[in-house]
Amino acid sequence: MTTKHIYIIRHGETDFNKKGYVQGNSVDSNLNETGIEQSIAFFNKYKNIAFDKIYTSSLKRTLQSVQPFINLNIPFEQLSGLNEISWGEKEGRPLTPQDDLNHEKLLSEWNSGNYNYKLEGAESPHEVSQRQRLAMHYILSNQDENNILICTHGRAMKILVSTLMEEPLMDMDQYEHSNLALYHLAYSNKKFRIIQANDIRHLSHITVNENAKKTY
Repeated sequence: MTTKHIYIIRHGETDFNKKGYVQGNSVDSNLNETGIEQSIAFFNKYKNIAFDKIYTSSLKRTLQSVQPFINLNIPFEQLSGLNEISWGEKEGRPLTPQDDLNHEKLLSEWNSGNYNYKLEGAESPHEVSQRQRLAMHYILSNQDENNILICTHGRAMKILVSTLMEEPLMDMDQYEHSNLALYHLAYSNKKFRIIQANDIRHLSHITVNENAKKTY
């Protein structure tokens, strides 16, 4: 069986990242200057990989992050199943002390195995994992695509890698990430293995705002 190589990246920095705001699924932001610089740095490092197909979420910050590859006429497709988790009403604004308390409660529930717990108007990890499974089934069903680039989001990346590695979602925070970080997975015999995890060596020359280093 042919081994598929799946390269999963988080989108580049946006001004919402820079401010430390949660974007989630409802904020369709653009990359800022640093984010564009990150996307170019990733392209320069990995442009010699013959990607058969690119998949992004339906949010433009993921599409913009892989635009240099798209400019090479590599086929691409947007899948809403790869979208960021919905954080509900706290998206796109400064976080309050109550938001912080709610987030602590959220993480406590998830870490206890309650993957269906969610804030009002938000999504649960279980719901995100379910739509990701459908997206990945579609992606992997394309037999002629062996080198695949996927651009998604921070919390979505944690959930996706956990799901692909068949690990409980309570352990998803082991999969750290930052803007334009790379997870490289190999897929064969219906199993995934991690080759690179949260690789940011291609970004070593780029200065990142401290707020943008926050992850949710």
